[in-house]
Amino acid sequence: MKKISFLWALLLGWGLASAQTFTLKSNELGGQATNRQFLNSFGCHGDNISPELSWANAPAGTQSFAVTIYDKDAPTGSGFWHWLIFNIPANVMELKSDAGAVSKNLAPAGSIQSNNDMGQPGYVGPCPPPGSIHEYLITVYALKTKLSLDKNTPPALVGFNLNANTIGKASIVFYAQQ
Repeated sequence: MKKISFLWALLLGWGLASAQTFTLKSNELGGQATNRQFLNSFGCHGDNISPELSWANAPAGTQSFAVTIYDKDAPTGSGFWHWLIFNIPANVMELKSDAGAVSKNLAPAGSIQSNNDMGQPGYVGPCPPPGSIHEYLITVYALKTKLSLDKNTPPALVGFNLNANTIGKASIVFYAQQ
């Protein structure tokens, strides 16, 4: 009986160790924003290009994805939403560099880029006040449905709907300083 219990524990442990987790990564974004990601306005002089992102091992039952970039350190009292893109098809596992430029049509077909906190759809890069270091959280959400929202939906309402429909999420962090 002890041999069977030992074998069972060994197999169970192996199964847990080999389980893959939902993971987000970027091949072009390290721990710090580069000039490519920075905004070209409000005293910043960047290229305003959204980073390339990819994810793997989404939870079973995923019907769509969403990606957000949020700055909790923005001097607004409520943070700052830099990018909200949702209804990314469940078979898509990446966003190309500059997919946040709505006019370039690089985002996956069917996805919606809603208004960021500058009041426009698509990506708006970091531009922290001079001397401060801000933390930017990029999150991919695995959703149990597509969202019935449009590009004019305010960021807080998008966030509410994301949290109500999330079955898994993965995040990475980067920092920016002027």
